[in-house]
Amino acid sequence: MRAAVLHETGQDKLEVLDDVEAVGFGPGKVRIRIRATGLCHSDVSAMSGVLPQPVPFVPGHEGAGEILDVGDGVTRVKPGDRVLMCWLPSCGQCPSCRRGQTHLCLAGFLNAGTPNFKRPGGDVFGFAGTGTFAEEVVVDAACAVPIPDDVPYDIAALIGCGVTTGLGAAVNTADVTAGSSVAVIGCGGVGVSAIQGARLKGAAQIVAVDPVASRRESALRFGATEAVSPDELGDAKQRVTGGEGFDYVFEVVGKSATARTAYETTRRGGTLCIVGAGAMDDFLRLNMFELFFDEKRILPSMYGGGDVLTSYERAIALWRAGRIDLEGLITHRVPLARINDALDQMRTGESLRTCIEI
Repeated sequence: MRAAVLHETGQDKLEVLDDVEAVGFGPGKVRIRIRATGLCHSDVSAMSGVLPQPVPFVPGHEGAGEILDVGDGVTRVKPGDRVLMCWLPSCGQCPSCRRGQTHLCLAGFLNAGTPNFKRPGGDVFGFAGTGTFAEEVVVDAACAVPIPDDVPYDIAALIGCGVTTGLGAAVNTADVTAGSSVAVIGCGGVGVSAIQGARLKGAAQIVAVDPVASRRESALRFGATEAVSPDELGDAKQRVTGGEGFDYVFEVVGKSATARTAYETTRRGGTLCIVGAGAMDDFLRLNMFELFFDEKRILPSMYGGGDVLTSYERAIALWRAGRIDLEGLITHRVPLARINDALDQMRTGESLRTCIEI
């Protein structure tokens, strides 16, 4: 079958090969025919080495498709079912799951160290234990979440990561209050989803911050009340909040420099929500006095900060009701053979989300 493979960390191009085989099928597993997958910035971060990932690997973790086969013991799904891919399934038994923090379950991460593809030259891993830039993938049954018939594959794929992450950061983690002021730094697919979440929660002012003009324009369509470049953020802080700072600031870039800017843009007693996934050697510096004196809440948000299955259902319900725009997030579509075009579109900021049709 065909799949896009990164051979070595640091390469900026993927090679689309037709000699890749999905492996590992057996009890408790499912085989999925991928129909659509989104390109998430985390895929690019894994390619560059910002996020740890064994190589060679097939990127992609934001996918949807149909069940081709199920292993022994699998009862929740059957061949022919339409599903989205959950890259962080919960085991239901670990301490995090028993506390109700299923999004912190480590069971899914353990899969990342087991190859789920192979080529004539050896094993190939799937990013985050999945690898949706492929025609087929074998994963644990818990990764396959059934979707209603009226949800298209491309929409389902977005819900599998970017939408759930951004929407949940505003709704679950930060729990934005009505009438508040919000700034969102980084307005790709996840950032725009955070904007939609803040709008749903009733924020009065939502300032979108991004260096790319087209993304700033898009943010206005999704609910931002104004959009500024990074060097205009200080003026926006003064104009919108009288210099005090925003009630909520979302950092959706994953860099210490923007996180520090986000901290300084948050008012005393306000909330800084860290959504971007950054590198292990990139340290955010705060002094002990400012932590004490400013009393700003710093809230990291992992995969939307809530039960992902509940978050999926909520996103579908809001989309059906016309309360969130998911179709508009998809600004480009390319076939798998042109996956490197999608990478270029993300790196230049041209796209919010590119859907790879497989």
